[in-house]
Amino acid sequence: MAKRLLSSGELADELGISRRSISRYADEGLISVALTTPGGRYKFDLNTVREELRKMAQERRDQR
Repeated sequence: MAKRLLSSGELADELGISRRSISRYADEGLISVALTTPGGRYKFDLNTVREELRKMAQERRDQR
């Protein structure tokens, strides 16, 4: 079964954060964009982004 890719708005809803944060994280390379549409919109894999955010949070905790 093919993975369903989410828009930034859908991903933001799933994660409980703002769409702007999603876009900023993607622009800064903090989360992976699974696909960029011909119109320039990002699509994301939920599981991949969750894991990347988990690692980012752990790194911040380790720096304390």
